Amino acid sequence: MPTLNLFTNIPVDAVTCSDILKDATKAVAKIIGKPESYVMILLNSGVPIAFAGTEEPAAYGELISIGGLGAGVNGKLSETIAEILQIKLSIDSSRFYIKFYDSPRPFFGFNGSTF
Repeated sequence: MPTLNLFTNIPVDAVTCSDILKDATKAVAKIIGKPESYVMILLNSGVPIAFAGTEEPAAYGELISIGGLGAGVNGKLSETIAEILQIKLSIDSSRFYIKFYDSPRPFFGFNGSTF
């Protein structure tokens, strides 16, 4: 159930969006150690964002997971997602924040219930 919600001020075409979704799904699943079938990625493009007082290309992400997170994993996730955004959207890693949430099972719903 890892869910990565990404926001960027860059408009993203359908092909690039699909590539980012696929790459991020594989990366999150591999790094956290959960099946791809549990991973959800959302990409919100063209969102007004000011970072360090400018509207140059930037991104923000939030990753929520039930377990699997920690200092080492979070660092690897931050590095890998930043790399995907750099390659696909030319967003410098110094213009990307990501926040991590380790959610208790009852606080995340699925299939009409909670985990």
